[in-house]
Amino acid sequence: MSTFLGFDLSTQQLKILATNEHLEHLCEVSVHFDSELAEFETKGGAIVSGDDNLTVTVPTLLWVKAMDLALNKLKLQNFDFKSVAAVSGTGQQHGSVYWKKGAQQILGHLSSDKTLVEQLTGCFSVDNSPIWMDSSTTAECRRLEEEVGGAMKLVEITGSRAYERFTGNQIRKIYTNQREKYDDTERISLVSSFACSLLLGKYAAIDYSDGSGMNLLDIRTKCWDEACLKATADDDEKLKAKLGEPVSSSKVLGAISSYMVERFGFNPDCRVVAFTGDNPASLAGCRLQKGDAVVSLGTSDTLILWLDQPIPSLAGHVFVNPIDDDAYMALLCFKNGSLTRERFRDLFTKDKTWEEFSSALQSTKPGNHGNLGFYFDAQEILPHAIGDHRFNSQDEKVTSFSDDVVNIRSLVEGQFIAKRYHAEKIGHNLSGESRILATGGASSNQQVLQVLSDVFQAPVYILGDTANSASLGCAYRAKHGLMKEKSEVKDFSEIFQHGPSYQLARQPIKFEYDTIRYGRLEDRVVSTKS
Repeated sequence: MSTFLGFDLSTQQLKILATNEHLEHLCEVSVHFDSELAEFETKGGAIVSGDDNLTVTVPTLLWVKAMDLALNKLKLQNFDFKSVAAVSGTGQQHGSVYWKKGAQQILGHLSSDKTLVEQLTGCFSVDNSPIWMDSSTTAECRRLEEEVGGAMKLVEITGSRAYERFTGNQIRKIYTNQREKYDDTERISLVSSFACSLLLGKYAAIDYSDGSGMNLLDIRTKCWDEACLKATADDDEKLKAKLGEPVSSSKVLGAISSYMVERFGFNPDCRVVAFTGDNPASLAGCRLQKGDAVVSLGTSDTLILWLDQPIPSLAGHVFVNPIDDDAYMALLCFKNGSLTRERFRDLFTKDKTWEEFSSALQSTKPGNHGNLGFYFDAQEILPHAIGDHRFNSQDEKVTSFSDDVVNIRSLVEGQFIAKRYHAEKIGHNLSGESRILATGGASSNQQVLQVLSDVFQAPVYILGDTANSASLGCAYRAKHGLMKEKSEVKDFSEIFQHGPSYQLARQPIKFEYDTIRYGRLEDRVVSTKS
């Protein structure tokens, strides 16, 4: 029976998950960086440095050694490596790895009686890889936007305005401040394509979806954008060569390396499918379809959307879809989530319980008689605002609502209308077949989910265990890539024998929310000096 492996090189650990040919979970192993690789002295999987604590990196060799340890753990479980038909994986988005000139020669001729870390020490021109937590490149971001014609122009090309963590800006910083190391670099990998290279035995291509998080890829042509490259390094052709040509996220890049065959017993025919970023991998793991949205309700709330055609927006991020090259995905983050809901629970319920909070939602009607609130304890991302802002049915700003239950509904409705409004602004279209897939702590509250269903006018389903969504999604993508190469399937959904095991939580009560009114009031809130 064939098996498939999904690798997940995340911020704090490396996980390998195995499924059978029916894509059912078999086993998994993980390596926790801080505790199991303590010699690298990371905290939370990273090292913070610089006078301003804005520089955040990871020793690249930590990731190499983690791969050694994880595969050895799988071997100690007597896992049958020969059964693996294909592998794929994911890495934390935006991070970058800098291979020294001559490294590919070493990577392709590894000795199976030695570990990866023993042989790849000295193969990196930059010892510490910048990761997504880094925010030291503000100057580089401003320069990039200026060079290409402004923030909106950059959005139109790459799907996002310039962000400090995005790879192109990190490359520019190294190009400017460590030019000798940049010049000594043979290949620049993302964390995902780096991990893939370790299994492939040669430099793995960057995939379209993870490449979308670099401020370098034209998400429509799926090629490196010349203006963005020139803004990053003066010789754009040299940078282009260092990056390599991007590929489809479902492309088979080749067979697994002879090193992996000899050291661990992989089948020489095992195929390696392009690795992608963690958020795209989660989309695959959740089995998102056209018109769907994942709403994660946690400390911050996150929205992952399937898009046919994105609408340029300075808010959020648009990537090429990891399971459909002709579609897109969007990521929208809302900073004020569960902590604000907890504040309202404590303020407007007698005994400060979630049961009372739920009863308040159940006792009030959709639309809240026109009473709407914007509540931002911390500086919000979408929209850029802070503080409490209440409006009555006449769009008059008021300091409070008289009834506690009205306050509670105004919060929850306001949070979800914001999500729908910004989803539609970026190009998400609700249809009769749309589903909202809920996860996170608040997804256990049925009345919160009812409001979510009402606002989106779509059924809400609860996702099961999402801790493995990225690694499981990559096992799915491994099978999809393999079967697509054999022309046995085309669409991602064809690899599954059964529908996803979502649990239907709520159906919408028919009610039309006025998102245009919401947008008008949001503009007033943003213009308010706080």
